[in-house]
Amino acid sequence: MPDNNRNSFKPELAPFDRLVAILAVLRSEQGCAWDRKQTHKSLLPYLIEEAYEVVEAVEEGNSEMLCEELGDLACQIAFHAQLASEAGSFEINDALKSINDKLIQRHPHIFGEKKELSPRQVRDQWEKIKVESGEKKSVLSGLPRSMPALLMAYRIGEKAGGVGFDWSNAGEVLAKIDEELGEIRAEIAAGDTERLSDEIGDLLFAVSSLARKLQVDPELALKGALAKFRERFTRLEDAVNESGRRFDDFTLEQLEQMWQNIK
Repeated sequence: MPDNNRNSFKPELAPFDRLVAILAVLRSEQGCAWDRKQTHKSLLPYLIEEAYEVVEAVEEGNSEMLCEELGDLACQIAFHAQLASEAGSFEINDALKSINDKLIQRHPHIFGEKKELSPRQVRDQWEKIKVESGEKKSVLSGLPRSMPALLMAYRIGEKAGGVGFDWSNAGEVLAKIDEELGEIRAEIAAGDTERLSDEIGDLLFAVSSLARKLQVDPELALKGALAKFRERFTRLEDAVNESGRRFDDFTLEQLEQMWQNIK
């Protein structure tokens, strides 16, 4: 085995440096056929999968799982950096220098003149700095189009609010939700399917804004509601199956009563 391969397993290497070295070996001619075949694009499903597994570990409060999943996610990040290094685009340390500089620049209340800011003030300051520095042409720049729609709605509202374009309180958002519901009723009466789709989109956007004003993550709230519904519906299915009958044998009122009993 060549020296560079043995260097990957030197115990004195810092763990992250060792990860970078291992990936360099896996991508080399003496490395792994699967790893050599990968591209930035082919790795994307694994990057997304690992990010979601980190989310799952956090939601379950499983620190052991979180430790492992963060390592898996770091591997994906280092893998992309290795591909960029081979292409002559940048090195992993360039990416790390970028985020180090960015963190210092966007926390002037810590690394500059000391100021006591609330979490919301820090968030708003972050958004303003990005625009004023010229890093972003628009407040809404940087949001990937592939984001889940509900999460994007939350982040768009957050970014717009960071520069002062926002409702003053949750009550104002509730009034907007009532307004959107009225418009939906009007489109249902008019039978305009295309407009109805637009109005339902506006309603969902307003609901995400209400969640934001109440400091509730709408993505997590919806996932919790879906998990609760799934658990209860499974119990409803069990009750129907145990009765020896089918769903079609029950009236909607009977099923609703069974549902309420389950709740």
